[in-house]
Amino acid sequence: MSESQSDHKAKAETTNSNQSNWERAVLEKLVFAAVGEQRRARYWGIFFKSLFAVYLGVSLWLIAGPFDRESASGGNKHTAVIDVTGVIAGDTESSADNIIAGLRDAADSKNVKGIILHLNTPGGSPVQAGYVYDEIRRVKKEKPDLPILAVVSDMCASGGYYIAAAADKIYVHPSSVVGSIGVIMNGFGFVDTIKMLGAERRLITGGAHKALLDPFGPVDAVEKERIQQLVDQIHLQFIDAVKQGRGNRLKETPDMFSGMVWAGSEAIALGLADDVGDIRHVAKDIIGAEDRVNYTPQEQLLDRLSHQLGSSFGHSISGFLESVKFQ
Repeated sequence: MSESQSDHKAKAETTNSNQSNWERAVLEKLVFAAVGEQRRARYWGIFFKSLFAVYLGVSLWLIAGPFDRESASGGNKHTAVIDVTGVIAGDTESSADNIIAGLRDAADSKNVKGIILHLNTPGGSPVQAGYVYDEIRRVKKEKPDLPILAVVSDMCASGGYYIAAAADKIYVHPSSVVGSIGVIMNGFGFVDTIKMLGAERRLITGGAHKALLDPFGPVDAVEKERIQQLVDQIHLQFIDAVKQGRGNRLKETPDMFSGMVWAGSEAIALGLADDVGDIRHVAKDIIGAEDRVNYTPQEQLLDRLSHQLGSSFGHSISGFLESVKFQ
């Protein structure tokens, strides 16, 4: 090989080596840049996730934590409001336990100047209503200077009026529906239906009246009479509670305790209510404490979540068990 060829080959090798070193350097820079970008993205991701966790934790604490009603009122005298809405039953927000808990909290507060029972209910369980009625009378006996007033919005019927009757006074809107002082037990009969379908009713009981008012059998005269006695007995208890609560304000009529309902203005004339008024008016002008704080116990967020999770878990297990069958 000549000297010129050797020099040319050496130059080519040097050029290739330089090019290779340049490509390697560029590649290394790209790799380090990508790694650095991923690291920065990871750091920012951790930062934002931590920030969201803190925000979520504070939100849950504010929503699910205990509500300080004294702080909400600023430590000032105020009117306590307890909602009685919807059907009054043991498994609803208007259960006796819920309403009584609100009553006791309000009665125990040194800053509560008066209590308003805000009623908008068609009624419900006479037992649940009776519990609340008795508790109102107990609070009134312990704290005779603490006014407990009922304020009706759309409706205060049946068990709702049972509760309202224990209050010192009842305020209504002229168009409120008030009354329904009665008791009902109803159902359906399918005797002729199963005959038309050609179905056979198979029923085995231990006790002659265990299948009381069985909808697939004819009405038993003895059972019907017993149920009527039971309904009448509860009705008399209802009437007695209303008379004790309302006293000589009642202007009794033949149909006052028949289950009939009246408009608010008629209820005032009959002594079933005392005057026209809404929550704002009663708090400000009657109780004398315009500031209002709601003492109705609210189910905590974590309780709701646990109930929903429990319900979902139960449905999942139930679905799984139903899917497992013997072949």
